[in-house]
Amino acid sequence: MSDEIDFSKLKVHLENKLQWDRNAIEITLISGGFSNLTFLLETPQGKFALRRPPFGEIAAKAHDVVRECQVLQRLFEAGYGKSPKPIFLYEDPHLIGVPFFIMEFVEGVVLRRKMPAGMELSSDDFQQLSRNSLDSLIELHLLELHLSGLIRLGSPSGYVQRQVSGWTDRYHRAKTKRLPEMEKVADWLKINIPRKENVGFIHNDYKYDNLVLNPENISEISAVLDWEMATVGDPLMDLGTSLAYWAQDDDPEILKMFNLTHLPGNLTRAELIRYYDVLTPFDLSNILFYYVFGLFKVAVIAQQIYKRYSLGFASDPRFAALIHVVEAAGKKAEKAILTEKI
Repeated sequence: MSDEIDFSKLKVHLENKLQWDRNAIEITLISGGFSNLTFLLETPQGKFALRRPPFGEIAAKAHDVVRECQVLQRLFEAGYGKSPKPIFLYEDPHLIGVPFFIMEFVEGVVLRRKMPAGMELSSDDFQQLSRNSLDSLIELHLLELHLSGLIRLGSPSGYVQRQVSGWTDRYHRAKTKRLPEMEKVADWLKINIPRKENVGFIHNDYKYDNLVLNPENISEISAVLDWEMATVGDPLMDLGTSLAYWAQDDDPEILKMFNLTHLPGNLTRAELIRYYDVLTPFDLSNILFYYVFGLFKVAVIAQQIYKRYSLGFASDPRFAALIHVVEAAGKKAEKAILTEKI
Protein backbone atom coordinates (compact mmCIF):
# COMPACT_ATOMS: atom_id res chain seq x y z
CA MET A 1 0.00 0.00 0.00
CA SER A 2 2.85 2.39 0.75
CA ASP A 3 3.96 1.86 -2.85
CA GLU A 4 0.74 3.58 -3.95
CA ILE A 5 1.76 6.80 -2.20
CA ASP A 6 4.33 9.14 -3.68
CA PHE A 7 6.37 10.43 -0.75
CA SER A 8 8.90 12.32 -2.87
CA LYS A 9 7.37 15.76 -2.20
CA LEU A 10 7.28 15.04 1.52
CA LYS A 11 10.93 14.02 1.54
CA VAL A 12 11.91 17.22 -0.26
CA HIS A 13 9.81 19.24 2.19
CA LEU A 14 11.47 17.60 5.20
CA GLU A 15 14.89 18.21 3.69
CA ASN A 16 14.12 21.90 3.13
CA LYS A 17 12.43 22.43 6.48
CA LEU A 18 14.56 20.25 8.75
CA GLN A 19 17.73 19.70 6.71
CA TRP A 20 17.17 15.92 6.65
CA ASP A 21 18.82 14.20 3.70
CA ARG A 22 15.91 13.07 1.54
CA ASN A 23 17.87 9.99 0.43
CA ALA A 24 18.25 8.90 4.06
CA ILE A 25 14.51 8.99 4.78
CA GLU A 26 12.67 5.64 4.65
CA ILE A 27 8.86 5.43 4.92
CA THR A 28 7.13 2.08 5.37
CA LEU A 29 3.60 1.03 6.29
CA ILE A 30 3.10 -0.31 9.80
CA SER A 31 0.59 -3.13 9.41
CA GLY A 32 -2.29 -3.88 11.72
CA GLY A 33 -4.74 -0.97 11.68
CA PHE A 34 -8.27 -1.00 10.27
CA SER A 35 -8.73 2.79 10.17
CA ASN A 36 -6.22 5.64 9.77
CA LEU A 37 -2.98 4.38 8.26
CA THR A 38 0.28 4.57 10.21
CA PHE A 39 3.70 4.70 8.58
CA LEU A 40 7.13 4.36 10.15
CA LEU A 41 9.26 7.35 9.23
CA GLU A 42 12.98 6.55 9.63
CA THR A 43 15.13 9.67 9.41
CA PRO A 44 18.65 10.87 10.26
CA GLN A 45 17.12 12.23 13.49
CA GLY A 46 15.49 8.97 14.52
CA LYS A 47 12.13 7.24 14.11
CA PHE A 48 8.74 8.95 13.86
CA ALA A 49 5.21 7.87 12.96
CA LEU A 50 3.09 9.37 10.18
CA ARG A 51 -0.73 9.17 10.29
CA ARG A 52 -2.97 9.64 7.25
CA PRO A 53 -6.59 8.70 6.37
CA PRO A 54 -7.35 5.38 4.65
CA PHE A 55 -7.99 5.08 0.93
CA GLY A 56 -11.46 5.12 -0.60
CA GLU A 57 -14.87 6.32 0.53
CA ILE A 58 -14.78 7.71 4.07
CA ALA A 59 -17.77 8.23 6.38
CA ALA A 60 -18.50 11.83 7.36
CA LYS A 61 -16.35 13.03 10.29
CA ALA A 62 -14.40 9.76 10.29
CA HIS A 63 -10.61 9.46 9.99
CA ASP A 64 -10.02 13.17 10.75
CA VAL A 65 -6.25 13.25 11.26
CA VAL A 66 -6.25 17.01 11.88
CA ARG A 67 -8.52 16.57 14.86
CA GLU A 68 -6.58 13.49 16.02
CA CYS A 69 -3.42 15.59 16.13
CA GLN A 70 -5.24 18.27 18.11
CA VAL A 71 -6.41 15.62 20.59
CA LEU A 72 -2.83 14.44 21.12
CA GLN A 73 -1.67 18.01 21.68
CA ARG A 74 -4.40 18.61 24.29
CA LEU A 75 -3.57 15.35 26.07
CA PHE A 76 0.11 16.24 26.12
CA GLU A 77 -0.71 19.64 27.60
CA ALA A 78 -3.04 18.01 30.15
CA GLY A 79 -0.22 15.76 31.38
CA TYR A 80 -1.62 12.42 30.21
CA GLY A 81 1.55 10.37 29.91
CA LYS A 82 0.46 7.58 27.56
CA SER A 83 -0.34 9.47 24.36
CA PRO A 84 2.39 9.99 21.71
CA LYS A 85 3.55 13.59 21.39
CA PRO A 86 2.51 15.22 18.09
CA ILE A 87 5.30 16.96 16.18
CA PHE A 88 4.04 18.32 12.83
CA LEU A 89 0.56 18.74 11.35
CA TYR A 90 0.12 19.21 7.60
CA GLU A 91 -3.44 20.20 6.69
CA ASP A 92 -2.53 21.07 3.09
CA PRO A 93 -2.91 17.87 1.03
CA HIS A 94 -0.38 18.82 -1.66
CA LEU A 95 2.49 16.80 -0.12
CA ILE A 96 0.89 13.32 -0.16
CA GLY A 97 -2.64 14.00 -1.40
CA VAL A 98 -4.35 14.16 2.01
CA PRO A 99 -3.81 15.91 5.37
CA PHE A 100 -1.48 14.04 7.73
CA PHE A 101 0.56 14.51 10.87
CA ILE A 102 3.83 13.25 12.29
CA MET A 103 4.22 12.17 15.91
CA GLU A 104 6.83 10.53 18.08
CA PHE A 105 7.35 6.81 17.51
CA VAL A 106 7.06 4.76 20.70
CA GLU A 107 9.15 1.58 20.63
CA GLY A 108 7.50 -1.50 22.04
CA VAL A 109 5.27 -4.51 21.48
CA VAL A 110 1.72 -4.40 20.10
CA LEU A 111 -0.47 -7.46 20.65
CA ARG A 112 -2.64 -8.12 17.64
CA ARG A 113 -4.74 -11.17 16.81
CA LYS A 114 -1.75 -13.51 17.20
CA MET A 115 1.09 -13.59 19.70
CA PRO A 116 4.29 -12.02 18.27
CA ALA A 117 6.77 -14.63 17.03
CA GLY A 118 9.05 -15.90 19.77
CA MET A 119 7.02 -14.27 22.55
CA GLU A 120 5.06 -15.95 25.32
CA LEU A 121 2.85 -14.34 27.94
CA SER A 122 1.95 -16.32 31.03
CA SER A 123 -1.48 -16.22 32.64
CA ASP A 124 0.05 -13.97 35.32
CA ASP A 125 1.31 -11.61 32.60
CA PHE A 126 -2.15 -11.40 31.07
CA GLN A 127 -3.83 -10.89 34.41
CA GLN A 128 -1.56 -7.94 35.19
CA LEU A 129 -1.83 -6.58 31.66
CA SER A 130 -5.63 -6.67 31.76
CA ARG A 131 -5.60 -4.76 35.07
CA ASN A 132 -3.02 -2.26 33.82
CA SER A 133 -4.97 -1.65 30.64
CA LEU A 134 -8.10 -0.94 32.64
CA ASP A 135 -6.17 1.33 35.01
CA SER A 136 -4.97 3.34 32.01
CA LEU A 137 -8.51 3.64 30.66
CA ILE A 138 -9.81 4.75 34.07
CA GLU A 139 -7.02 7.34 34.32
CA LEU A 140 -8.19 8.76 30.99
CA HIS A 141 -11.86 8.80 32.07
CA LEU A 142 -11.01 10.71 35.25
CA LEU A 143 -8.82 13.42 33.68
CA GLU A 144 -9.64 16.99 34.72
CA LEU A 145 -11.48 18.59 31.79
CA HIS A 146 -11.87 22.32 32.32
CA LEU A 147 -8.51 23.70 33.45
CA SER A 148 -6.78 21.40 30.94
CA GLY A 149 -8.96 22.60 28.06
CA LEU A 150 -9.95 19.03 27.17
CA ILE A 151 -13.61 19.99 27.53
CA ARG A 152 -13.31 21.92 24.25
CA LEU A 153 -12.77 18.67 22.36
CA GLY A 154 -16.34 17.48 22.79
CA SER A 155 -19.98 18.27 23.58
CA PRO A 156 -20.98 15.89 26.37
CA SER A 157 -24.63 16.98 26.65
CA GLY A 158 -26.77 14.57 24.65
CA TYR A 159 -23.72 12.50 23.72
CA VAL A 160 -25.35 9.07 24.10
CA GLN A 161 -28.39 10.06 22.04
CA ARG A 162 -26.18 11.42 19.27
CA GLN A 163 -24.01 8.31 19.26
CA VAL A 164 -26.96 5.94 18.94
CA SER A 165 -28.49 8.02 16.14
CA GLY A 166 -25.15 8.53 14.41
CA TRP A 167 -24.01 4.93 14.42
CA THR A 168 -27.45 3.76 13.31
CA ASP A 169 -27.28 6.16 10.37
CA ARG A 170 -23.73 5.01 9.53
CA TYR A 171 -24.93 1.41 9.49
CA HIS A 172 -27.76 2.09 7.06
CA ARG A 173 -25.43 4.00 4.73
CA ALA A 174 -22.76 1.29 4.83
CA LYS A 175 -24.78 -1.94 4.84
CA THR A 176 -24.35 -4.31 1.95
CA LYS A 177 -27.13 -6.71 2.88
CA ARG A 178 -30.01 -6.78 5.35
CA LEU A 179 -29.21 -8.30 8.76
CA PRO A 180 -32.40 -8.49 10.91
CA GLU A 181 -30.47 -8.70 14.18
CA MET A 182 -28.74 -5.38 13.47
CA GLU A 183 -32.08 -3.71 12.79
CA LYS A 184 -33.50 -5.07 16.06
CA VAL A 185 -30.50 -3.95 18.09
CA ALA A 186 -30.66 -0.45 16.60
CA ASP A 187 -34.33 -0.18 17.56
CA TRP A 188 -33.64 -1.45 21.10
CA LEU A 189 -30.85 1.06 21.63
CA LYS A 190 -33.08 3.97 20.61
CA ILE A 191 -35.73 3.17 23.24
CA ASN A 192 -33.35 2.21 26.06
CA ILE A 193 -31.04 5.23 26.26
CA PRO A 194 -30.16 5.82 29.96
CA ARG A 195 -31.45 9.09 31.39
CA LYS A 196 -28.33 9.85 33.41
CA GLU A 197 -25.35 11.21 31.51
CA ASN A 198 -21.76 10.79 32.68
CA VAL A 199 -18.93 13.03 31.52
CA GLY A 200 -15.26 12.23 30.96
CA PHE A 201 -12.55 12.12 28.31
CA ILE A 202 -12.87 8.96 26.25
CA HIS A 203 -10.73 7.10 23.70
CA ASN A 204 -13.55 5.31 21.85
CA ASP A 205 -11.41 2.47 20.46
CA TYR A 206 -9.56 1.16 23.50
CA LYS A 207 -8.25 -2.40 23.12
CA TYR A 208 -5.00 -4.37 23.28
CA ASP A 209 -3.92 -3.71 19.71
CA ASN A 210 -4.01 0.03 20.40
CA LEU A 211 -1.54 -0.35 23.28
CA VAL A 212 2.25 -0.26 23.02
CA LEU A 213 3.79 -2.53 25.67
CA ASN A 214 7.18 -2.31 27.29
CA PRO A 215 9.22 -5.29 25.96
CA GLU A 216 11.20 -5.37 29.21
CA ASN A 217 8.00 -5.64 31.26
CA ILE A 218 5.29 -6.86 28.92
CA SER A 219 2.38 -6.03 31.22
CA GLU A 220 3.44 -2.36 31.38
CA ILE A 221 1.76 0.06 28.95
CA SER A 222 4.14 2.54 27.30
CA ALA A 223 1.61 4.30 25.07
CA VAL A 224 -1.98 4.28 23.83
CA LEU A 225 -2.47 4.69 20.06
CA ASP A 226 -5.25 5.60 17.58
CA TRP A 227 -6.93 8.67 19.07
CA GLU A 228 -8.99 9.57 16.01
CA MET A 229 -12.35 8.98 17.75
CA ALA A 230 -11.38 10.42 21.15
CA THR A 231 -13.71 13.07 22.60
CA VAL A 232 -15.49 14.25 25.72
CA GLY A 233 -18.57 12.12 26.32
CA ASP A 234 -19.95 9.35 28.50
CA PRO A 235 -17.11 7.12 29.78
CA LEU A 236 -19.50 4.17 29.98
CA MET A 237 -19.90 4.32 26.21
CA ASP A 238 -16.12 3.92 26.02
CA LEU A 239 -16.23 1.06 28.49
CA GLY A 240 -19.01 -0.58 26.46
CA THR A 241 -16.89 -0.49 23.32
CA SER A 242 -13.93 -2.01 25.18
CA LEU A 243 -16.22 -4.73 26.56
CA ALA A 244 -17.39 -5.48 23.03
CA TYR A 245 -13.79 -6.01 21.92
CA TRP A 246 -12.97 -7.96 25.10
CA ALA A 247 -13.43 -11.48 23.76
CA GLN A 248 -13.65 -14.47 26.09
CA ASP A 249 -12.79 -18.12 25.44
CA ASP A 250 -16.47 -19.02 24.92
CA ASP A 251 -17.10 -16.29 22.33
CA PRO A 252 -17.37 -16.93 18.55
CA GLU A 253 -13.94 -17.32 16.96
CA ILE A 254 -14.52 -14.43 14.56
CA LEU A 255 -14.86 -12.02 17.50
CA LYS A 256 -11.45 -13.06 18.85
CA MET A 257 -9.67 -11.39 15.94
CA PHE A 258 -9.40 -8.01 17.70
CA ASN A 259 -7.96 -8.96 21.08
CA LEU A 260 -5.99 -11.64 22.91
CA THR A 261 -8.23 -11.19 25.94
CA HIS A 262 -9.60 -14.71 25.42
CA LEU A 263 -6.30 -16.29 26.52
CA PRO A 264 -5.86 -17.63 30.09
CA GLY A 265 -5.19 -15.10 32.82
CA ASN A 266 -7.17 -12.18 31.40
CA LEU A 267 -10.04 -10.76 33.41
CA THR A 268 -13.47 -11.85 32.23
CA ARG A 269 -15.95 -9.17 31.18
CA ALA A 270 -17.74 -9.58 34.50
CA GLU A 271 -14.48 -9.14 36.42
CA LEU A 272 -13.58 -6.14 34.29
CA ILE A 273 -16.93 -4.50 35.10
CA ARG A 274 -16.50 -5.11 38.84
CA TYR A 275 -12.94 -3.72 38.74
CA TYR A 276 -14.09 -0.57 36.92
CA ASP A 277 -17.07 -0.18 39.27
CA VAL A 278 -14.84 -0.15 42.37
CA LEU A 279 -12.39 2.44 40.99
CA THR A 280 -14.77 4.97 39.40
CA PRO A 281 -17.73 7.07 40.58
CA PHE A 282 -19.95 6.05 37.68
CA ASP A 283 -23.24 4.13 38.05
CA LEU A 284 -22.98 0.83 36.15
CA SER A 285 -26.58 -0.29 36.69
CA ASN A 286 -27.27 0.13 32.94
CA ILE A 287 -24.05 -1.52 31.78
CA LEU A 288 -26.02 -3.89 29.50
CA PHE A 289 -27.03 -0.93 27.35
CA TYR A 290 -23.42 0.23 26.98
CA TYR A 291 -22.23 -3.29 26.13
CA VAL A 292 -24.93 -3.74 23.48
CA PHE A 293 -24.07 -0.34 22.04
CA GLY A 294 -20.40 -1.38 21.95
CA LEU A 295 -21.20 -4.53 19.98
CA PHE A 296 -23.37 -2.55 17.58
CA LYS A 297 -20.63 0.03 17.09
CA VAL A 298 -17.99 -2.66 16.45
CA ALA A 299 -20.32 -4.20 13.88
CA VAL A 300 -20.84 -0.87 12.13
CA ILE A 301 -17.10 -0.14 12.01
CA ALA A 302 -16.56 -3.55 10.44
CA GLN A 303 -19.41 -2.91 8.00
CA GLN A 304 -17.94 0.42 6.91
CA ILE A 305 -14.54 -1.12 6.23
CA TYR A 306 -16.11 -4.11 4.49
CA LYS A 307 -18.04 -1.80 2.18
CA ARG A 308 -14.83 0.03 1.22
CA TYR A 309 -13.29 -3.38 0.50
CA SER A 310 -16.28 -4.59 -1.52
CA LEU A 311 -16.14 -1.43 -3.64
CA GLY A 312 -12.45 -1.96 -4.36
CA PHE A 313 -11.13 0.96 -2.29
CA ALA A 314 -9.20 -1.33 0.07
CA SER A 315 -7.24 -4.43 -0.91
CA ASP A 316 -6.22 -5.86 2.48
CA PRO A 317 -7.43 -9.50 2.38
CA ARG A 318 -8.33 -9.35 6.09
CA PHE A 319 -11.21 -7.04 5.22
CA ALA A 320 -13.09 -9.79 3.34
CA ALA A 321 -13.89 -11.49 6.66
CA LEU A 322 -15.32 -8.38 8.28
CA ILE A 323 -18.87 -9.07 7.08
CA HIS A 324 -18.77 -12.10 9.38
CA VAL A 325 -17.76 -9.81 12.25
CA VAL A 326 -20.87 -7.73 11.53
CA GLU A 327 -23.07 -10.80 11.65
CA ALA A 328 -21.48 -12.25 14.80
CA ALA A 329 -21.47 -8.96 16.72
CA GLY A 330 -25.09 -8.29 15.77
CA LYS A 331 -26.19 -11.73 16.91
CA LYS A 332 -24.23 -11.42 20.15
CA ALA A 333 -25.84 -8.05 20.87
CA GLU A 334 -29.30 -9.49 20.23
CA LYS A 335 -28.53 -12.44 22.53
CA ALA A 336 -27.29 -10.09 25.28
CA ILE A 337 -30.57 -8.18 25.09
CA LEU A 338 -32.65 -11.36 25.31
CA THR A 339 -30.63 -12.97 28.13
CA GLU A 340 -29.62 -9.72 29.91
CA LYS A 341 -26.13 -11.21 30.22
CA ILE A 342 -22.73 -9.78 29.34
